[in-house]
Amino acid sequence: MDIREMRTKLGDTQSAFAARYHIPFRTVQNWENGVRKPPEYVMELLNRQVSEDLVNRKTVHLPEHDPKKQSLPRMRDYRTSLDWLRAVRDCMEEPVVFALDEALMCHGLFLGRDDEYLVWVYGSDALSRFDGVVVLGNHISRYNVRERNGLLFTDFCRTVSDALANEEILDLQGITEAISRYYYSHGESLDGVSVAPKHQERFEKLVLDAVDYYTD
Repeated sequence: MDIREMRTKLGDTQSAFAARYHIPFRTVQNWENGVRKPPEYVMELLNRQVSEDLVNRKTVHLPEHDPKKQSLPRMRDYRTSLDWLRAVRDCMEEPVVFALDEALMCHGLFLGRDDEYLVWVYGSDALSRFDGVVVLGNHISRYNVRERNGLLFTDFCRTVSDALANEEILDLQGITEAISRYYYSHGESLDGVSVAPKHQERFEKLVLDAVDYYTD
C-alpha cells in the first residue's frame, strides 16, 4: 500500500493519519503529493502497523456529539445494561459485535455508567452514522467473539487487548473494575487471560491497580 491507500483504508484525514503515527503533517502531505518519497524502512513499518490497525482500528479522537447523526437509545432509559444493549443492537439493524465497555457489560464484569454515550463495536463503517458509535474494526475473528443473551461481544482477552491498544483515549475505569472482578471471582487468579507481548508490561501494571480496586 502507498501512503494515500493506507490513510483511506483507515478512514483518516491527513492530519488524523499524521497524529496516529506521530508523523509531521507536512511530511504526510509531501509523501502523498510525490514531493518526497518515504524511506523504504518507514514504508515497511507503516505497512505492518496499518495492517494491524485495520484489524484493531486505534482511534485517534473520540467522536463528539453530532445532532446530525442518528440517535441511539440511552442507557438511563433501560432497567439493565443488557436491555439497553439489545435495544442498541436492534436500532442498528445490522450485525454488530460489542467491544470494550459494552463487551464487559455482556461479560457481567462492568455495570456501565448512567451517562453512557460512546458505544464501541466491530462492524461496518456505516455504523458511524449513529451518534457516539466508535467502529474499532470491520472484521474480527469468530474465535474472539462470544454470544450470550442474544448479544455478540469480544471475549475477555480481546477486550483487554483492545483497551490497552486504545489506552491513550480511554477512561480505564471499566477495564480496571472488570479485571478486578475477574481476579476475585476466579480464586484470585488471572488464569486464561493473556495479551500480546507488546502490551504485557502495561497489563501487569493494570493488574496491580485492579487487585487493589476493591481494597482501597
